[in-house]
Amino acid sequence: MVVKIPAKAVLSASTALGMVAALSACGGTGDEESGDRTLTYWASNQGASVEEDKEVLQPSLDRFTEETGVEVELEVIPWGELYNRILTAVSSGDGPDVLNIGNTWAASLQETGAFVPYEGEDLEAAGGEGRFVETSFATGGAEGEPPTSVPLYGLSYALFYNPTMFEEAGIEEPPSTWEEFTETAEELTEDTDGDGEPDQYGFTMEAGSERQNSHFAHVLGLQQGGELWADGPNFSSQEVVDAVKMRLDMMTEQGIVNPSNAEFSDGTQSIADFADERAAMMMAQGSARTTLASRDFDDYEVAQIPVMDPLPGQPIQSHAAGINISVFNETDDKEGALQLVDHLTSSEEQVYLSQEFQTLPVATEAYENEELQSESMDTFRTILTDHAAPMPLIPEEGQMETVLGESIAGLFADAATGSEITEDDIRAAMEEAETQMNAAD
Repeated sequence: MVVKIPAKAVLSASTALGMVAALSACGGTGDEESGDRTLTYWASNQGASVEEDKEVLQPSLDRFTEETGVEVELEVIPWGELYNRILTAVSSGDGPDVLNIGNTWAASLQETGAFVPYEGEDLEAAGGEGRFVETSFATGGAEGEPPTSVPLYGLSYALFYNPTMFEEAGIEEPPSTWEEFTETAEELTEDTDGDGEPDQYGFTMEAGSERQNSHFAHVLGLQQGGELWADGPNFSSQEVVDAVKMRLDMMTEQGIVNPSNAEFSDGTQSIADFADERAAMMMAQGSARTTLASRDFDDYEVAQIPVMDPLPGQPIQSHAAGINISVFNETDDKEGALQLVDHLTSSEEQVYLSQEFQTLPVATEAYENEELQSESMDTFRTILTDHAAPMPLIPEEGQMETVLGESIAGLFADAATGSEITEDDIRAAMEEAETQMNAAD
């Protein structure tokens, strides 16, 4: 899971720059000389509950204590609380030694100056750059600066499809291009009860989700040969307008998405449509497998996201999603904190954690483990390592997701009412989103 930063929180991160000087000693306690050492660790909630996460993480932390003698006090923090807790810690100095962050927060939090840069000996102590999947490592901070976070959990989007529904429609394989995708989805969109309206659709999406809308504007914009950010917001460029139109057309011109999807925004509604076989395909991150399992649904396979043919841009299929891990500058035990990062990102622990949380390992060697050999893991790995690109590495990223995503959601809402959405309408909405971003600077 990757969580957007609320617009106000992004501005708060910048404000925190002036507060960092007030940081006092935080986190770790004990005397390194005597061997009495304790670290504090804030973990993000990855599973179904905070308690479930504690049950998963504690054995790993116990192994760390056995190896190093360093105790770890664990607190699992829900996603809705984590970012503001971090900002409070930055301003007050009352924070943990080690903490998880959404990787799209990296550049914003880096700007505060409150976190240890991973460079030189500190980077090597945390495992070294060569340990990590390259696309995931690239999310650690602003381009050209030493990262202040390294990957912990990897995630990417993939195409989930129902093989039984495909077989019943005489479709032999998942689509690999957008033209094939449209043809496949049209064949799978059916009026099965004869009332004149489709009750089974070829595709379902979270069309009201700021996060998913901005993610796919990024992905499809790169396929079109553009980018969301170029010395400022670039939403009204022809490439990004075309990218937004590609998804809108699925609801308007192609009729392969139920107009009710315009109200889907919490990340679970499209999964429910897919699991209830109201739609034959969806695009979701690997963590959706946990939700599908909770619904006792396993009639699905995964494939790579379609790519344009011909391809004017890059063959990007997902942003490099995931969770990163950082160390506070003011920790009393930087050595121990970096040891904990090294432990959690080691190939052995990555195998364990990826199985428990349905995430992707960020340590390249972990993929060689026999327990992770499967077609779905190979698909997700290929997408993450070869066809993923970070969201723009800018402090304004969270605000950008909100503003851009809301604008696209508004277009879907209008489309769902039957309003005609033209290219000019899309461009006007994108220009308004650019104006909002520029006004916030």
